[in-house]
Amino acid sequence: MARRFVPPEPAGGQRDADLGRAEEVMLTDFDPDGEAKVVAAALYAASSRPDAELLEIARRMTPDERNAVLAAYVGKRLNRRHRPGRAFERTSYRFDVLGDYGAFRDLQRHRLLTLEWQRLTPRHGAVMPEAIADAGAGDDWRRVLAESAELHDAIEAAGLPEVASYAVSMAYRVRFYMDMNAREAMHVIELRTTPQGHPSYRRICQAMHRLIAERHPAIAAAMTFADHSSVDLERLEAERAAERRRSGSA
Repeated sequence: MARRFVPPEPAGGQRDADLGRAEEVMLTDFDPDGEAKVVAAALYAASSRPDAELLEIARRMTPDERNAVLAAYVGKRLNRRHRPGRAFERTSYRFDVLGDYGAFRDLQRHRLLTLEWQRLTPRHGAVMPEAIADAGAGDDWRRVLAESAELHDAIEAAGLPEVASYAVSMAYRVRFYMDMNAREAMHVIELRTTPQGHPSYRRICQAMHRLIAERHPAIAAAMTFADHSSVDLERLEAERAAERRRSGSA
């Protein structure tokens, strides 16, 4: 689903326009040698050689050879619930994300990773789905968000910055980081890019997958259920399936 970035309003407190233009997802830390380490870990249980020797072998492999090793290690996954082995825990990624608060709350539910966030304010702007503009509700949407920002600023000015966050609409953006190993990254990315997912967190996790692919293509290729398709009505098929189940049980 398309979306529009709504920049921070200058009224009602200082807004940082540069922050509003920041990338939504950035890969801020990773191990350049991480893919070789995962390949070496994948070879370990099937070998009698020392860990250090396997790592040197993995470092000398071509990209195609690394792909072949990880493809054999992962095997034929019939669905995303078929998890890879522990070798994928050998490397990690740290992502700095600037996404809307609603997406953050969904991603915050993942426990097998490290996630920390900054205080929620209106200062990073907001994200408006194109569907709102298409429905002619853009002005109402902006008015509601402006009122949310004004209430936040009034509470903050009263000396209650932590309480002020409760006045901020979930469409406003918040900055947070997610730090996870490749095994958990596969789980998060594949789960949160499914077509029935919300477009905000789908977009974030699709970006994570692309960033991993730029650094560790063999690891990204193993995430076979990462979905980069464009979906207009994310929940439509899920709702149709639910209706079919209700009709069948009636």
